[in-house]
Parts: sequence; structure tokens; C-alpha cells
Amino acid sequence: MENKKLVVLDDISKYFKVSEGTLKAVEQVSLDIMKGETLGLVGESGCGKSTLGKVVMGIYQPTHGQLTYHGKESIHLNKKTLFSYSKMAQIIFQDPYSSLDPRMTVGSIIEEGMIIHKMYDKKRRQERVYELLELVGLNKEHANRFPHEFSGGQRQRIGIARALAIEPEFIVCDEPISALDVSIQSQIINLLHDLQKEFNLTYLFIAHDLNIVKYISDRIAVMYLGNIVELAASGELYANTLHPYSKALLSAVPVPDPDKEAKKVRQILSGDVPSPINIPKGCNFAGRCPQVCDICTKEKPFLREITTGHFVSCHMVK
Repeated sequence: MENKKLVVLDDISKYFKVSEGTLKAVEQVSLDIMKGETLGLVGESGCGKSTLGKVVMGIYQPTHGQLTYHGKESIHLNKKTLFSYSKMAQIIFQDPYSSLDPRMTVGSIIEEGMIIHKMYDKKRRQERVYELLELVGLNKEHANRFPHEFSGGQRQRIGIARALAIEPEFIVCDEPISALDVSIQSQIINLLHDLQKEFNLTYLFIAHDLNIVKYISDRIAVMYLGNIVELAASGELYANTLHPYSKALLSAVPVPDPDKEAKKVRQILSGDVPSPINIPKGCNFAGRCPQVCDICTKEKPFLREITTGHFVSCHMVK
């Protein structure tokens, strides 16, 4: 991992207007994604992980804040900067079937990005499609088939090949294995790991499975109700978990040792996740936190660096 900021999120918020009011999907998120690293993003379903990933990709326009790439101006300023950014950043979607056009052949799906960005002549594009298929573990004969003719794992390999087609340096992996069989998940994770080393890729890896995130990530950001509540190096987060929500998440991770699993104390959170439409005053986690105190219900905490590189958003962590 290089010590160079590739993508910088500065106070990013994303709101949606709904019939009940304003849904605050992402709230004041600031992150630096370093070149060559994998930044894991974890949290419960509905916490805003995928929304943040789509803002980072330029699919959603942020309500507040800005995103810079290589220190350049916000990619959301105009269509020209967004188009230029799309050449450098790609996304691998969660559902490998619905993200592929069923009316297009695999070859056409992979080639489409190269055509849009005017890369290569027709012959070279064809050769590139074959190269990419073999790179992700498929055969060039698969280029003339349609997505429905493949298994889930094979379709995700096609999605990866499509993302690589225009030679990006940054990829958002939006839960790329959650829709796959467990037997296939490790294959896809190892493929992503190998591709990162070969092409010096940078990943924002969004997932639920904390064991997978620990394996593939250099740093991990924990998200709760649209906010980042803890950020640290992967090993540091697991060895020295500080935020009560992060502790509860990690306590739910199964241990592959029956004796240790039997002795492990799980932290069960009480209460329900507040509505992102009516977020309570103070800390978003106050209603479920076992360490809640008066200040938690009155003042919103913000990320603070507790030790070098370890950031926590909690009044009770000193």
C-alpha cells in the first residue's frame, strides 16, 4: 500500500426525499482511501454502506460535501469530470445477475466500456475481451454466450472482467460475494486479491461478513446509521475494538473452534435501529448502547483519533 491519498471524501452526506420527510442515508462522512489499499466498510443492512459506495462512484450526487480524486476537483461538478472519473473508477455489484444485461452477450458486456471510452480498435477490443475472460478464470468461448447461461460465481467473474476492461485503478466492491454460495465466495475473494496485486488496484470493499473483511482489508471503517463510528487498521480493530457497536458486531462473528465458540460472550444489543428519517438528537447509537450516559443523548460525537490511525466516534472512549 502506498502512502498516497487516491480518493478523499470530505464531509459527504446523502439525503433522499421520501413521503415521510428526509431520509438521511449518509451523514457527514470523511474518509481518505489510500492508493493500493483495500478499505473495508462494514455495518448492518440499511446503514448506508451501498449508498456511500454509489456516491464514491459518482452514481449518486452528494447532498453535501465533496469527493476529490488524485487531489483534483470534485468529480460531481460536471459531466466532463464525472466521465473522466468513470474511466479510472469502476464498480462490482452485489447481484451478478441483475447487473448484467440479459440481452447482450458476455463479449458485448465486457467490450461496452471500451467502446464508450474509445479504447482500441475493434480487433484489439476483441482480443482484450478474450484476455479478460481468461484472466478471471473463464474461456474465450464464453464471449458469445448470454448471462443466463452461467452460474452465479461465473456471472460475478464476468462482472469483474467488465470492471477491469477499461483499466481502472479504483474499484468499489459492493458486497460482491453476498449473493454467492459459500463454496464460491473464497474463489472470488482470492481472485480479487490476486488482481489487486497484479494491477495495483485500490478497493473500497463493502461487506457484511467480518471474517472476509478482516482477510482482505488493510483498514476497516464501521458504519452505523449513516455515520462512521470507528476506523482503524484491520489488525488493530480486531485486537483493540473500542466502539460499543463494533464490539457487538465482532462478538457475533463465529469462531471455528467449538470450545472457544461455546465460551464466547455475545453482546446482544437492546432496542431497534432508529429511523434514518427521524434521527434522534445526540449519538445515533445512544438508544442501543450499554454505556450510554447523559451527554450521549444531548451531543453528537464525531470521529477522534484515540491512538495513531485509530479513530472512534464515542463520548465514552477516552
